[in-house]
Amino acid sequence: MALHPIDVELPGDANSRYSVDWSGDAQGQMLAVARPRSVDEVRAVVAYCADKGIAVIPQGGHTGLTSGAISPKPGCLIVSLERLNAVREIDEGNFSITVEAGCLLQNVKDAADERDFLFPLSLGAQGSCQIGGNVATNAGGVNVLRYGMMRNLVLGLEVVLPDGSLWNGLGGLRKDNRGYDLKQLFIGSEGTLGIVTAACLKLLPRPEVTETAYLGLDTFADAIDLFSRARRSCADLMSGFEIIGAECLPLAREIYPQLQSPLAGDAPVHVLMEVSASRLVPLRAMMEVFLTQAMEADLVRDAVLAASIAQAQTFWRIREGLVEGHGRRGYHVRSDISVRLPQIAPLIEQLRAMLEDNFAGWTSQSYGHAGDGNVHFNALPPAGLPLPQARAIGAQIEGRIFQIVEAMDGSISAEHGLGRTKRDRFASSVEATHLTMMRTVKRAFDPANIMNPGCILAEDEVAA
Repeated sequence: MALHPIDVELPGDANSRYSVDWSGDAQGQMLAVARPRSVDEVRAVVAYCADKGIAVIPQGGHTGLTSGAISPKPGCLIVSLERLNAVREIDEGNFSITVEAGCLLQNVKDAADERDFLFPLSLGAQGSCQIGGNVATNAGGVNVLRYGMMRNLVLGLEVVLPDGSLWNGLGGLRKDNRGYDLKQLFIGSEGTLGIVTAACLKLLPRPEVTETAYLGLDTFADAIDLFSRARRSCADLMSGFEIIGAECLPLAREIYPQLQSPLAGDAPVHVLMEVSASRLVPLRAMMEVFLTQAMEADLVRDAVLAASIAQAQTFWRIREGLVEGHGRRGYHVRSDISVRLPQIAPLIEQLRAMLEDNFAGWTSQSYGHAGDGNVHFNALPPAGLPLPQARAIGAQIEGRIFQIVEAMDGSISAEHGLGRTKRDRFASSVEATHLTMMRTVKRAFDPANIMNPGCILAEDEVAA
């Protein structure tokens, strides 16, 4: 099947955006970049590659952190979904929106907002990441506590399979018990089973009132105790509960130099808590009572309840800025780990002690979505340490992080996926039966192993 010349372009610059993801940790290689404008063009590209035995790597907004959308080897065709970006339908009566894979998350949120709905997935990269990538990586973010991960927000998918055929599963039903729920296989599959070209997503009523509090606490253990109380007091009205070690604030100021802590004094641990509802719910009174009780119980040393939307945005800028600040620092060890909620504080304590006792000069950074058990523990190298040496030591630190997490029966990838950077560690840490089932699914959908080979599963594992 011949392709129109405009549909496939040579990359031109080996350092182009198609060769790297947001982490910048790896440089990808490629045969060329295809940028289809329609589902039929995606099908044509994939069918052509299947016929010629060319590996295909689907690519979204380049915001990944595990090298899942770039290839370390030449000869792969990058299929960018950036031109497949239409909002196909908003079904207000069904509380759903159907969009193509290349739609930016922010554009989907804006389209929902214009109709007085909420699409609740919320990420720092939402101005760049695409819905297809959000589906492929089962994206998380700051609202998982209330609304769940991307998996919980998908009603249906449209997928181009590895032979170029199309599966239309865009039904938009909330209850459908006709056999296997096939869409779930593609959510989190990182492009290894097919290319998501469109998704039908849940919409929710847009909250009319939001209350945001910024709190200072003594310990992470206090933060988890506070969360447990908040979960019972606020129930499903709580949409966010973020923990931030005080050591992270200088990183946020590297992005927002004028940023100041909302707290009157110093506190080792900061918490961002948010609740939202309709106007019928007296949210502010509820938050005032809850925070008063928390301070009387000596769980909170200082609390600031946002007096305006602008002040609430300033609170969130601390959380958003620290992530960008880490990126500006260049190479560092980043982790995306999860444990059961009662283990969060012991996990952070062990990780901090491990770094301090064994890796002199490295600086720990602890923050995360405490309400869903997800912790980001990062380690910054000493200033002036040569990059090759930093990477070598960083690999040791990452290995120690994974050991501690696995000893707690936790996960080494809470929301970023496995990609290629965590693939081998994953394979060595799970039971053989787990890997066998995953390989069986991969071979059933992609027997020739042309879809994103080497991502999630090593190529020799799939072929064995």
